[in-house]
Amino acid sequence: MAEHKRVTTRRRRVLLAAACAAAALVVLGVGVAGYAYFKLNGNIKSVDIDARLGTARPPSATDGSFNILVLGSDSRAGGNGDLAGGDTGGTARSDTAMVVHVNQDHSRAEVVSIPRDTLVARPDCTDGSGRTVPGAKRAMFNSAYETGGAACAVKTTEQLTGLRMDHYVEIDFAGFARVVDAIGGVTVTTTVAIHDKDSGLDLPPGEHHLDGRQALAFVRTRHGVGDGSDLGRIELQKQMVRSLLRQTGGAGLFANPVKLWSVGDTLTRSITTDSALASVNSLVGLAQELKGIGPDQLAMATLPVVAAPGDPNRVVAEQPQADQLWAALKADRELPQAVLGEQPENPALATPTAPAKASPKASAGTGSGTGAGTGARTGAGTGTTR
Repeated sequence: MAEHKRVTTRRRRVLLAAACAAAALVVLGVGVAGYAYFKLNGNIKSVDIDARLGTARPPSATDGSFNILVLGSDSRAGGNGDLAGGDTGGTARSDTAMVVHVNQDHSRAEVVSIPRDTLVARPDCTDGSGRTVPGAKRAMFNSAYETGGAACAVKTTEQLTGLRMDHYVEIDFAGFARVVDAIGGVTVTTTVAIHDKDSGLDLPPGEHHLDGRQALAFVRTRHGVGDGSDLGRIELQKQMVRSLLRQTGGAGLFANPVKLWSVGDTLTRSITTDSALASVNSLVGLAQELKGIGPDQLAMATLPVVAAPGDPNRVVAEQPQADQLWAALKADRELPQAVLGEQPENPALATPTAPAKASPKASAGTGSGTGAGTGARTGAGTGTTR
């Protein structure tokens, strides 16, 4: 029984790790190794972060720990427009941002979500035309991606956290939905009804098995549940990450070569990485490093924030908790209890008679402010806003 539990735990790895390991097994097992390798390699899109940012960055850790910036883009290009609706004016921002810290012996990971409307000091960045865009003292975190793509998002994150982002992984709306469908959907539980008129997501209380389109609506829902804040939506995203872990661990990928290939092909077509990760060999290497991390070894938190002075639709990092959080990761320690004890509630798991509140300290964009912030950027909307 104990051995069975250990095997199950090993299989409950992060989605990226499982899918990449799956890709490797397919390459070895389906008898078309050469084709598979080059096909999967050719799928992966990459950005040379190191070349664009140079050496003026925080140093990488020397103890074996490392950090990955995971971004979800809100681009409406290609199939994204049909899934997400709305109009971004041909631009894209980071709809979701998570800093993943893997500890020294790769036995544990801390995941910190950064609210997209957090006001930060954005550094000078280079845009897609090669022009330098001056920094800003109070810019929304998600605007960094729009300003200078992946490199600017990494640079802004490093300046905010003081941590080196050793790797970068990006996925867009359509890619997320494809991956969920490839693994057979995901199961979530709600204790309250979720009715989102923009996305069409309509879930009564209970357990639900979602396909890719529904899962995307779930992680983007704001106004359909709770108080409509972005902090509440982040809690839904955390719930989805854990659901993905459980589904990946129980999907039977390792016993089904056809499904292994499907997941590996789907994943590599759906992500953009830094250039150091942009190969099957590198992704499989990362999978090996992460194979000991399952749900029980994963801690998740949201950056502590308070309402921004003069703008209730924006937030700023709460001090000293925010600095304590980043210092803990830099020292390869677990997330501080001072941070974990103040986390927002998950609105999908609220007590029906006492709906969850995002935070007693910040509205996190529940208003109707103008501009490209939370107030103007809806969750899983199909209207004219993001």
